Amino acid sequence: MPEYDPVRPPVALTVAGSDSGGGAGIQADLSAMTAHGVFGTAVVTATTAQNTRGVEDVHPVPADHVASQYAAVADDFDVAAIKTGMLATAEIVETVTGAVADARVPLVVDPVMVAATGDRLLSPAAEEAYEDLIAAATLVTPNADEAEVLTDEPVETPADAERAGRELVALGADAALVKGGHLADDDGATGETVVDTLVRAGGKEGAIEVDRFESPRIDTDATHGSGCALSSAVAARLARGEPLRGAVEKAVGEMSEAVRRGYDVGGGPGAVNPTMLGGE
Repeated sequence: MPEYDPVRPPVALTVAGSDSGGGAGIQADLSAMTAHGVFGTAVVTATTAQNTRGVEDVHPVPADHVASQYAAVADDFDVAAIKTGMLATAEIVETVTGAVADARVPLVVDPVMVAATGDRLLSPAAEEAYEDLIAAATLVTPNADEAEVLTDEPVETPADAERAGRELVALGADAALVKGGHLADDDGATGETVVDTLVRAGGKEGAIEVDRFESPRIDTDATHGSGCALSSAVAARLARGEPLRGAVEKAVGEMSEAVRRGYDVGGGPGAVNPTMLGGE
């Protein structure tokens, strides 16, 4: 009989919604974590009826059950990093903010606020509730539309992204990664390069440090799940003990391949491929 020979990977936690189409949410999060050799646990905040053509229904989970799920995971697992995704309601945002307050592990906040169509996904109260969660974040990862919601300023170029990142750090986040998939360049043109902007507090003598990461733009609209996969990849790398800047740089650098080798499934635009993440 073979001897039992288990492995003891780092553990990460995703607090997010479920995508019935499998391309985003906790499904993408857990795939990205597994690709990094990290064991993924999950707190489900909402279930959705969706596929590659769109979202048909969203059903938030009661906030007390969100709290119970979190407590069950925290009681049994040595969670080394946490990421949040879709939180659905103000009550859930507040519940999650309270739950992670004493976690003392890296916290990556992906503020899922705006649909690919540009529609706002949260009530004004829920958007406002995000301020305390962002203040607790190790890293917040908005796209351009979400950065606009959070800062109440237009975010259209990398220069705008840097300004927005600085404002998010001023709100209390240790760092902000403003994703550049929907941005023009500083001259207002959409080129062949995606520029993601990382703004970090606590540099030399307390200075703000800014990095721009450039990646080739893939000519496709099949980017469903890209934000989920990226934030989960960073969280997984933080769970493995990697420093923040390096974790972000590596995760961003791998996203082009995750998009290029995306899943062509369903009748609408496909999803990114989280298994392309996790390289050394």
